Amino acid sequence: MIDELKLEHAFKEIIEALGDDPKREGLIDTPKRAAAMYLEMFQGMNYTNDELIEMFNKTFDEDYLTDSKNLVIIKDIDIFSFCEHHIAMMYDMTVDIAYIPNGKVIGLSKLARIADMVSKRLQLQERITSDCLYVVKGITNSCDIAVRVRGSHSCVSARGIKKKSITETFSSIGSLTKEVFN
Repeated sequence: MIDELKLEHAFKEIIEALGDDPKREGLIDTPKRAAAMYLEMFQGMNYTNDELIEMFNKTFDEDYLTDSKNLVIIKDIDIFSFCEHHIAMMYDMTVDIAYIPNGKVIGLSKLARIADMVSKRLQLQERITSDCLYVVKGITNSCDIAVRVRGSHSCVSARGIKKKSITETFSSIGSLTKEVFN
């Protein structure tokens, strides 16, 4: 679990390391506010992928409208994350998830919650992609799943080369290819 008091102390030390005074009027409550914000932004660090499978394992049995030949696609789920190499924000990110049901379907809001929760960790974009795939597989038991993640990285755009770019990652199992999202 995330330690809020340690976070608060760390933010106070960061302010001091930056050469400012944490007792200054505008900064007095900043360590407490920043720690609370980090608790929310890194909420996914409190759960393993297997715990997320348990948490979001609410499915519906297929019926005559949802047989195993129907493709389910949810696109443009907006997320953000933090690069584990620089603790820099990955932003303007979207997740697309597609699957062919295998006896059960998952609610669309659950797919969005899965994408949101796996992104709220110190992450790599590649791992967000594979984590989403793993959790969806664990819930739906589908043999055909595809996940695409697109986003910008401030470790590229705000430092170093300082060029805005879009990174795209893709992972799938079964018959689904990247073209499913076009």
